[in-house]
Amino acid sequence: MSYAIFIGRNHSSDGHAWLAGYGDEPSSHWLEVVPARSHAPGSMITVGVSPKADLPGKRSDIAQVAQTARHLRVSYSHYLGVPAPITNGGLNEHGVAVRDVWSPSRADLIAMTPADQTGPNYSDLARIVLERARTAREGVEIIAALIAEHGYSCYGGNSHLIADPDEAWVVIEFSGGRGLWVAERLGPDTIRASRPGYIGVIPAAPDDDFLFPAHFIQTAIDLGWYDPATGPFDVNTIYGDGKGMWEGVRWVEAEMRARAATPGKIALADVIWSIATEKLTGDTAGYGQVVPLVHPRHDALRVMWHAPVGPATAPLVPVFLGMSDVPAEFGPHRYLTEGESARFHDPRHAARNPDSVSHVPQAAEVTRSAFQIYKRLMHLAFMQQDPLLAEVWDHWRRTEARLAAELPDVLRSAEILIDQGEARLGARLLDEHARTRLLSALAEAEALANAAEMRLRMRGVLDPANGTILPRQVW
Repeated sequence: MSYAIFIGRNHSSDGHAWLAGYGDEPSSHWLEVVPARSHAPGSMITVGVSPKADLPGKRSDIAQVAQTARHLRVSYSHYLGVPAPITNGGLNEHGVAVRDVWSPSRADLIAMTPADQTGPNYSDLARIVLERARTAREGVEIIAALIAEHGYSCYGGNSHLIADPDEAWVVIEFSGGRGLWVAERLGPDTIRASRPGYIGVIPAAPDDDFLFPAHFIQTAIDLGWYDPATGPFDVNTIYGDGKGMWEGVRWVEAEMRARAATPGKIALADVIWSIATEKLTGDTAGYGQVVPLVHPRHDALRVMWHAPVGPATAPLVPVFLGMSDVPAEFGPHRYLTEGESARFHDPRHAARNPDSVSHVPQAAEVTRSAFQIYKRLMHLAFMQQDPLLAEVWDHWRRTEARLAAELPDVLRSAEILIDQGEARLGARLLDEHARTRLLSALAEAEALANAAEMRLRMRGVLDPANGTILPRQVW
């Protein structure tokens, strides 16, 4: 399902916009730095869904571009039969950030979806935008062109929130196999949450703030779903779930507008709160991201704050586009990775059954899994929210404040090195800083979890008969 929130720069104490959110999937998650790559003429990429997907389709090949951009992203291993690895987005070297958010299509459109649907799926679109887009508007145009040429493989309707330092766009892709999509521009005065992604009333023709294909409104007329004489075209009512803004969206947008109205406006701590509060964020949140939408002097200095699980019980730690790699603890592990329960770190039978060998390298699997450690801490905190959840929350928010205080010096140091022609040393500094902070927080998470388990055990709370204990969420 996932969640995203955009804060326009006029609401920000730092004078820049923000894009934040989390992925809502049950499987394993891992952080990746993907380098820029050149591709030979005629290179292809495979996209779409397979016959085994919840809404089946056919995989197909589409042309790759000559050059793809460096980007940071989180990948995961399972959602509704979509082929792994899957991504909901991240941040690229051009300053384009992407969040993917579920957006249910009208039931009639889902029923119309061909069983042999082809074209990019939601993850393909997020990844391709990261690889190709230089602006948020170009990200919309890339999605539109791909759908027009190749179609769209859906699981029931989806959206993307694409942002750069100047503007953001909500893009909704609809089920039905009819090439339906629509995009709405978000500007500097906007506060917009998506869960699910929604767009309301649009004009009769595309303009500076709304984009859609020429057949978008006419299709609804032809299907008998819309009569222009009845009033303007409401996208959510006609093509979506008809619910408009969900309760959780109304709640968090109101909370953020109240913060924006204070003298200090919205700061990093407020943006973190918007995706970390336990009223919104629980076990289903597979990770968290906060992106300050800025253009630094060097692309290597672009920052994405990352949490390995939902940040209600995990810290967001700054990672950098200029990093050369990610600590193995934050990379792929077998914990909750689809298919790994039937695989081995034993290649003896690989010739007869290649899929019997684990897809996770042995050298990675022997390291700690950050995803698993933070999941353990999450559920310990949830089992006794008073006082454990409050204690864990306070600890990580203090950690983030310290990280935010030291970040300007780190970026300035790396900037000086790059200015002096020492890009390699700049990357090394960013690597060392991110690695040290990520692993330090991981060690703290282990200590907190061990202490919490002992406290709960001594109090007799670790009893399976107690069932599942979770915070009350708005959605």
